[in-house]
Amino acid sequence: MNAFLIIVNVAVLLLLMVGLRIMAKKHVSFSKRVFTGLGLGLIFGFIIHLIYGTDSEVTMESIAWFNIVGSGYVKLLQMVVMPLVFVSIVGAFTKLKLTKNIGKISVLVIGILLGTTAISAAIGIGTSLGFGLDGIQLTEGAEEAARNAALEERVVTVESMTIPQQILEFFPANPFADLTGARPTSTIAVVIFAAFIGIAYLGVVRKDPEHAQLFAKIIDSLYAITMRIVTLILRLTPYGILAIITKVAATSNYDAIVKLGKFVIASYVALILVFIVHLLLLAIAKINPVNFVKKALPTLTFAFTSRSSAGTLPLTIKTQTKDLGVSEGIANFAGSFGLTIGQNGCAGVYPAMLAIMVAPAAGIDPLSPGFILSLILVVAISSFGVAGVGGGATFAALIVLSVMNLPVAIVGLLISVEPLIDMGRTALNVSGAITSGVLTSKATGEFDKEVYQQPNIVEA
Repeated sequence: MNAFLIIVNVAVLLLLMVGLRIMAKKHVSFSKRVFTGLGLGLIFGFIIHLIYGTDSEVTMESIAWFNIVGSGYVKLLQMVVMPLVFVSIVGAFTKLKLTKNIGKISVLVIGILLGTTAISAAIGIGTSLGFGLDGIQLTEGAEEAARNAALEERVVTVESMTIPQQILEFFPANPFADLTGARPTSTIAVVIFAAFIGIAYLGVVRKDPEHAQLFAKIIDSLYAITMRIVTLILRLTPYGILAIITKVAATSNYDAIVKLGKFVIASYVALILVFIVHLLLLAIAKINPVNFVKKALPTLTFAFTSRSSAGTLPLTIKTQTKDLGVSEGIANFAGSFGLTIGQNGCAGVYPAMLAIMVAPAAGIDPLSPGFILSLILVVAISSFGVAGVGGGATFAALIVLSVMNLPVAIVGLLISVEPLIDMGRTALNVSGAITSGVLTSKATGEFDKEVYQQPNIVEA
């Protein structure tokens, strides 16, 4: 009987995918198909949850099959991340797009990411205090106890890493290993490696133009092929979102969400406030924030459902270059650095909120100006090296709580609502990276206003 029900569920998913395919053939816009997939996935997943429950065999086996589409899509995006970062940045040098402003671009991108992370921490602190969040009231069940036991080993690793050691992790001792994504900081390492190759190319241009020209043609060919792969994968976005959000809706622990509803609501209030800050920064730079929301929304939606900043990178770069008028070089720098530096949601809002919640348990007054300023500074500095995949917020929280000498057990106590909050955090991370790219492009004079003002999103 269970096998039959699983087959029925898979068949329904396939029928929904066929519906999305029909929409594509009728030339329905990409963004409308993305949101249709999101809506259908929410409804289908919630129905599965109501009929079978979260932990039933039918639900788990059905999700295992759905993962072929959802997780498979995310893996395809992750597959192309490193080649895309590498050829795009080297290509920016061969096309002479980064030669004059590379230092300024790097400083602006990192500065905006860190600055918005500090603001995010301040907003997280204010939201926690405003909602009166208190970590002492949280209870530990069997699942939470198991999570905290697993975190104890990770805490030892975190506490043993100094800030200089974290910075050293950026350097590509073995760039070929980093091209496989072997480390959390592999993306930044690949950026550095590609920048060295680009700088070396500029030297060869002066001394041996013939070889430099051949190299430039090879990079151009690799770039064209890589972008074609990206295009093919991005066309699968509506189907991927359908499967991913179906899984989320079917397996979410709604009882726990209700129980920790105050924390969930406070978290999303903080995340929304930081997003408004992004829009205000754009408005201050005389960039229309309405266009930003309209064009970035499909990418932010995918980040929300996938919970993977790294998996969203191809979409992040495409949105900046094709829809928002950011140059290729800046888009790649902003997208790549945004994966491991200054993630506004995972490394800004979340650790700050947890620190305020557990401060009273450590005998610290969370309203103390000295404590608040120290917390904002620690959050900003600690945001270096946070992995752009699901779980990066846990790592960031452990670093901040350890440095501030606060109890880390609260991280495990929130496991039941972690996936729900992580969706919003990831979307905010990507919004921060895109915002830094747009603002940097405007500041360096490489902003294409005509592309930004175009009313429609460029199709994949």
